[in-house]
Amino acid sequence: MVNVSAVREWIAADPDEDDRAELAELLSRAEEGEAEAQAELDDRFSSFLQFGTAGLRGPMAAGPFRMNTAVVRKAAAGLSSYLRKKTGGDAFLVVGYDARRNSRKFAEDTAAIATAAGLRAAILPRALPTPILAYAVRALGADAGVMVTASHNPARDNGYKVYLGGTHTDEDGRGVQLVPPADAEIAREIEATGSAADIPLATDYATVGEELVDSYVAECAALVPAGPRDLRIVYTAMHGVGAQIMRRVFATAGFRDVVEVAEQCEPDPDFPTVAFPNPEEAGALDLAIATARRVGADLIVASDPDADRCSAAVPDGDEWRQLSGDEIGSILGEQAAQKLERQAASGPSGAPESPGGVLANSIVSSRLLGRIAAAHGTEHRETLTGFKWIARVHDIAYGYEEAIGFCVNPAAVRDKDGMSAGILLASVAAGLAASGSSLLDELDRLYALHGVFLTAPVTVRVEDLSIIGRTMDKVRREPPASLAGSPVVGSLDLSEGTEDLPPTDAIVWHTQADDRVVIRPSGTEPKVKCYLEVCEPVEGGLDSAKKTAASRLEALKADVSAALKL
Repeated sequence: MVNVSAVREWIAADPDEDDRAELAELLSRAEEGEAEAQAELDDRFSSFLQFGTAGLRGPMAAGPFRMNTAVVRKAAAGLSSYLRKKTGGDAFLVVGYDARRNSRKFAEDTAAIATAAGLRAAILPRALPTPILAYAVRALGADAGVMVTASHNPARDNGYKVYLGGTHTDEDGRGVQLVPPADAEIAREIEATGSAADIPLATDYATVGEELVDSYVAECAALVPAGPRDLRIVYTAMHGVGAQIMRRVFATAGFRDVVEVAEQCEPDPDFPTVAFPNPEEAGALDLAIATARRVGADLIVASDPDADRCSAAVPDGDEWRQLSGDEIGSILGEQAAQKLERQAASGPSGAPESPGGVLANSIVSSRLLGRIAAAHGTEHRETLTGFKWIARVHDIAYGYEEAIGFCVNPAAVRDKDGMSAGILLASVAAGLAASGSSLLDELDRLYALHGVFLTAPVTVRVEDLSIIGRTMDKVRREPPASLAGSPVVGSLDLSEGTEDLPPTDAIVWHTQADDRVVIRPSGTEPKVKCYLEVCEPVEGGLDSAKKTAASRLEALKADVSAALKL
């Protein structure tokens, strides 16, 4: 059983009355011999919730290995100490929050602790999407930003995401989520903080004005070129904070025929209509699809709860088909490449203009973006997984990741932004519709030009975390001889990095047929994740190539699943 003295010491120092009572009751049950209470207490005191490049994230409950007032106050004090040491007492911190339980409280505590530590702090005016916080870091010239959100995690969770700016980073990293060694340095400052109950708070922090939100909306609308707007759109906010902003973005950009999924467009921290508030999850778009059928829509646009991701679905005959992150990423990437090509043609020296000329995606995303970039004479870069890497690519004009994250306006938001991506995708769909085409037709056009690229995941979820390490050991030691009927001609271990990539725990397999498999542990869940891609040249007709690619992808799924078994 956990050290009872340590539990009592934590309870005594916990500044939250409800959390103290919760732990005291749990401790009492554990001392009476209740096994479930003992196991829960052991877990809650197994460690301190680890601060990393993703900040903090976990279930909300009392104890050091959970998200709660005491943990957040220690994190805020550690971050404030880090900023003082790096910048001095004049450091400026901007704080945002979503509509989850305790988000506002955690944000207010963060601003209050930073202010008491001698920093300048400002909080966003209300619960708002994550991209507006990322925008604020750059627009306000902040030295750092904190966003209290657990994105699309279950309702029980919350999180604490940190962005750096100001003098802490160069222009490429300003307003981007932090990367090593900053995460470890902040973690050390958090560890050095004293009792949460003794951390001072001040109430004289500032509130950011509504003009920042107005400016963000204008930035999004300005991305959309003049053109057709004759499109009926169904929009869902997945019970999050996106609808309040997307209503304005759609209207400002000229899209008037927008039908909201009424059951999902007001914030609700219980996410009552979905099993998981992630647009990628099976069933998450059921209400949106039902609404689209009822109103005869042309496009569904979906945000996740903090609106930094964007999903979409389109009519496909009598059915609706959800587009994958790679499919959306390729369509938006083509638009970005065309825009850069136009800028180059109109520039006085023939060079691309701001915001830059590089298209980027992660190593687990489709290689089709690289083909698109090459066809337009544009540079392409691959990065490690996560927008903390994608968004800091030098001279980036566009970046995406297969997990429905898209950075379409890096000059303003150096992170994934589901709202700007959503309005840009609507604009593309409207333009295609006006010419008698569609988003699915556009994908076919890209396949005909560059080859058919199809992607799919294979995921192993575990209860025993040791299985993750054993699985990664196996795929390193025993790569398969062939996959989907094609010899494996390359096995790349990224644990020591490459000339272009820092070290990461991942394995990449390539086959003679030009198929690819990337295997890595999840950074946030107890999973081993595999990212599969087949590439089929279009030689005997597009339909034939698509059928061949789809068949090979199914074979690849089966072979990879077999290769992962211990």
